[in-house]
Amino acid sequence: MLGKRSDLPLQRDPTTRFLPWLVAFMVYLAVLAVAGAMTLDEMIGRWEAGITHTLTVQIPPEADGDADRTRVQAILADVLDTAGVTHARIVERDDVVKLLEPWLGNAGAVGDLPLPHLIDVDVESESAVDITALREKLSARAPGASVDDHGVWLQRLIELTRSVQLLAAAVVTLIAAVTIATVIFATRAGLAVHRRVIEVLHLIGAQDSYIARQFGRHAMLLGLKGGFIGLALAAPTLLAVGLLADRLETVLLPDVSLSKEHWIILCALPFLAAITARITARLTVQRALLRML
Repeated sequence: MLGKRSDLPLQRDPTTRFLPWLVAFMVYLAVLAVAGAMTLDEMIGRWEAGITHTLTVQIPPEADGDADRTRVQAILADVLDTAGVTHARIVERDDVVKLLEPWLGNAGAVGDLPLPHLIDVDVESESAVDITALREKLSARAPGASVDDHGVWLQRLIELTRSVQLLAAAVVTLIAAVTIATVIFATRAGLAVHRRVIEVLHLIGAQDSYIARQFGRHAMLLGLKGGFIGLALAAPTLLAVGLLADRLETVLLPDVSLSKEHWIILCALPFLAAITARITARLTVQRALLRML
């Protein structure tokens, strides 16, 4: 299909020389948008797997160490007796320090700071636990104790992330529309340039579909060329973003690397651009020839 002879000198057509670069730019933007949307989807999956159906109990410390430990153990027992709670454990101080390292530095900087006690709680579901009643019960035993329901802020975070994904989808849709419009413009310009040659082909018996296939094949080759250029430019950009993200603390930013399946999807975008260019060019030529002759 790629090596078929063409009766139209489309390869020397100056009106389509800019098309590969425009397609490359569009594919570059599309790759970045699609990669961002897929990364956000992976992040949502990790958040839901790691935080859904969990609570955190925070207990302010007391000066008396023995009384403080007794109070924390009593609160742990109260939490385990709560309906809907499947598991609960006290977070060790070293683990709390590690959670604070991105903001306070290493363990030496924390020193003897009065860090609150944390209890990780696993529940059947947020709706299975009466959060208000649990807060009141714990506050009665330890004034200042709080219960953090991760499901509330997680849902807000997921909604924000989904909004960003919708924005990425809108960007990809806009890119596709601009690419189609560009192919239509270039094809119409080519029809105007080769009008006399097309008329001669009609006189010797060429069908509209034959001429449309030639324009479609030419647009596909240009789209494929531009698509691979765009992918070649986007790949190092994504790798550079991944390297920069890896240098940050994972507590602050989850892993944003792309999997093999993600790269397969991204590598398919140049072919999708080429197919879109081919179909658009053929339809444009067929409609134009119906009005021309």
